[in-house]
Amino acid sequence: MDFGFILDFMYETAYFLAVFMLFMLWATFKGRQAMINIIFGLYLALLILIEFPYTDYLTDNLGGSVAQSLGQLVLFSIFTILTTWLFAHVMPDEFKEKKFESFFKKILLAGAASILVMAFSFQVLPVTEFLTPGTPLQTLFAPEGLFFWWLMVPLVILFLL
Repeated sequence: MDFGFILDFMYETAYFLAVFMLFMLWATFKGRQAMINIIFGLYLALLILIEFPYTDYLTDNLGGSVAQSLGQLVLFSIFTILTTWLFAHVMPDEFKEKKFESFFKKILLAGAASILVMAFSFQVLPVTEFLTPGTPLQTLFAPEGLFFWWLMVPLVILFLL
């Protein structure tokens, strides 16, 4: 184990923790229903991104592979924002709670959304352009045989909550 591997592992762990903390802050300040909307929005954004016919047209003209990867990430972010906004208007806002009320449920929901983002990152989105392959987090989320199961974990969490 060399210094580069440790640095890559720390970088990847920081990526996971940043995603989790972003969702945790969102869940704390906006509530559980907002996190449920994000989770459903992530699922729908993935479907739209996979079937979107103009992804290559929009990203091929951006230059190098890093710019194309960043363009695809921006496109996914736009789809996620729009689908989450759609679910926020369609779903009822039934959980009127204080910021730290049902905090364990908010942690589980933030973890579920983080799992989705990690699974999408290593399977569909070109995040590997920015991360070094072969680190432990990628060995956990990158195998194609586990992608279905990582997609099921958030649904099970939603079902149990």
